[in-house]
Amino acid sequence: MKSIHISKPKAWRNSAFVLAGAALTLSFLLSSRTNAADTGAVHAPIVFSGGHETDPRDRGRPVALVAGALGVPPDVFREAFRHVRPAPAGTRPDPNQAQRNKQALLDALSQYGVTNERLDEVSNYYRYVRSRGEMWPTKPAEGYALVKNGVVVGYVVTNGGSGYSSAPEISVPSVPGAAGKAEISFSKTDFDQNGAVSAIATAR
Repeated sequence: MKSIHISKPKAWRNSAFVLAGAALTLSFLLSSRTNAADTGAVHAPIVFSGGHETDPRDRGRPVALVAGALGVPPDVFREAFRHVRPAPAGTRPDPNQAQRNKQALLDALSQYGVTNERLDEVSNYYRYVRSRGEMWPTKPAEGYALVKNGVVVGYVVTNGGSGYSSAPEISVPSVPGAAGKAEISFSKTDFDQNGAVSAIATAR
């Protein structure tokens, strides 16, 4: 049987060629940048430590995480919490007092778009009893250092983790004295990205 060849319009062929060329160029540029940073570098595992400290004013409450999940600045949540009367440690609040506490928070936070449902969701997620040795939900970050000639020249975060209320300390066991400064970011839409390590800068 004789095959039939259907010609594509010239304009279509030209557009496809241009798009393919652009994609190839972009791929080349991205790979070139990655290779430039990685060329000749050894990947050394990073150790993340700490990062779960809280402000003394908050008495153990992870305000940075709670505020991040609610989408408000920490000081806004602190001001709202000033009107709350928490129950003594290890006890449950009286139901009426608990309702008054929630209403006090909503009165202050609703103007920022915080709903009753979201306040409950965030409060329940980060609730823990410190006296029992508990900790709010956390996931450790992961990454590696780029080492050239025994010196750390950069860091790569492969998994930002979550639940960091403060920047964790960075060390590279295979490079004594090496250090980096972690940056953390917060998310009001995803607990798994709230309090995550977003970048690491080389120490100066």
